Amino acid sequence: MKSDKIKKGIERAGARSLLYATGISKEDMGKPFIAVATSRTDIIPGHIHMDRLERFIERGIAMAGGVPFFFGIPGICDGIAMGHGGMKYSLGSRELIADMVETIVKAHCFDGLVCLTNCDKITPGMIMAMGRLNIPSIVVTAGPMISGNYKGRRLSLVKDTFEAVGKFKKGDISQEEMSNLEMCACPGAGACQGLYTANSMACVTEAMGLSVPGCATALAVSAKKDRIAQETGEKVVNLVRRNILPRTIMRKEAFENAIKIDMALGGSTNTVLHLLAIAREFEVDLKIDEFDKISRMTPHITNILPGGEHFMEDLEYAGGIPAIMKRMKNMLNDVMTCSGKLISQIANDAQVLDENVIRDIKNPYHAEGGIAVLKGNLAPYGAVVKQTAVSSKMLNFTGKARVFDSEETCMNAIMAGKIKKGDCVVIRYEGPKGGPGMREMLSPTAAIVGMGLADDVALITDGRFSGGTQGPCIGHISPEAQVGGIIAIVEEGDEIMIDIPKRKLELKVSDAEIAARMAKWHAPEIKEKEGYLARYAKFVSSASEGAILKV
Repeated sequence: MKSDKIKKGIERAGARSLLYATGISKEDMGKPFIAVATSRTDIIPGHIHMDRLERFIERGIAMAGGVPFFFGIPGICDGIAMGHGGMKYSLGSRELIADMVETIVKAHCFDGLVCLTNCDKITPGMIMAMGRLNIPSIVVTAGPMISGNYKGRRLSLVKDTFEAVGKFKKGDISQEEMSNLEMCACPGAGACQGLYTANSMACVTEAMGLSVPGCATALAVSAKKDRIAQETGEKVVNLVRRNILPRTIMRKEAFENAIKIDMALGGSTNTVLHLLAIAREFEVDLKIDEFDKISRMTPHITNILPGGEHFMEDLEYAGGIPAIMKRMKNMLNDVMTCSGKLISQIANDAQVLDENVIRDIKNPYHAEGGIAVLKGNLAPYGAVVKQTAVSSKMLNFTGKARVFDSEETCMNAIMAGKIKKGDCVVIRYEGPKGGPGMREMLSPTAAIVGMGLADDVALITDGRFSGGTQGPCIGHISPEAQVGGIIAIVEEGDEIMIDIPKRKLELKVSDAEIAARMAKWHAPEIKEKEGYLARYAKFVSSASEGAILKV
């Protein structure tokens, strides 16, 4: 066992003494040492209940004959960090989390790893570390939040708070109703109720075979989630004894399955960033164009918030990811998962319990998958859009550019009523380097929707969007403005053409004019001069490569 390095040999007397100081016995010294990386925190609703799940993971590890050791990993709540400078830290925290898990596990020579996670950047950060470490590992995602309720209507975070801001500003709802929505939209523990990034990544994780069947959609408040946590603890010890490694599971075929299921669900555009980054750590060759290729061949068979009407709880009650696998069995690669089951076995054992929530692939909500990758002179390396959350009216759109060099200036214009029908809002210098940190733009997109402009205004950015965004919102424009992407020289009133079916994003300005503007352009100074963000800006790569750190 890897842990023999700290347990065996006369020269390890000091290490053994320190281990005994933690309360373990001589008998425990002969058992596998299992690290449990837990992101339990008081500030993220998706993580506040993890102490209970920790108990069940611990129980499972001990029952299977392992010794559990817990250590903490921090997290950021994107909803709380949204709309101000705090969001600059969100994507960058993914790299810190990967580094921290790698550091603690390698320093203490653990035999196996359980990652207890839930929210946006924490899940991919932990999985990136699993790829680096390549020791037997499983993920427990802590589950979706149940829907809120107000006056008999089900509520969700984005639609009933972020989008309600625009409705309040427009005068459609009162201050009292706004306050009641704030109180009722999020009733307790769990990841926000739709296919936003947290739940999208949970589904992707299960689809890749890194969590046990049913984990992604099992509700945060359910006893089922407790049982899954215990099962995970047992299984990781079994993986250690059989020496089944993450890189054995996470081959290219597993990534393809993840993308297919993500497209069928209509998940967050952030999954593109995260899967590209994860693939690099697992030494799998994955390119952004593969997302679009798979999306064109994959029917969209669920209709979950923000683009649809259903909640994550509906997907859970309809059969969860195993039921999606059943629908897509003939489209998926039949590979092994951490549970010890093949994808085909999981699919065969599953049931589709609601034909409307999980449709047959011959009767999809949309013929193509959730995400499209657009290219053109504005985005030669690519840009992404959640096409299943765009109305048919806005799949083709040409508008006049309204240009903003930060999210805040754009939000001020929206709230002042300065954005009108036919505008194409451009938010730049918010990319990985330019932000730095590639902030999510949920506040402006939600305000536009709340004001009733979702079918009349487009928004493009070198930043990114929350999984809660809907409408013609195109992010991850690469190259970004900070490094001289064409988005840097867009001017007020320029025509911008969006053609999602043909995957085009074009600035309708002549090549000669573009060249003349670029000749006059100079890169601005990086906004952050000290601390982590300054270091992050120095080393971060393009969004088209997953916004990874290159050193």
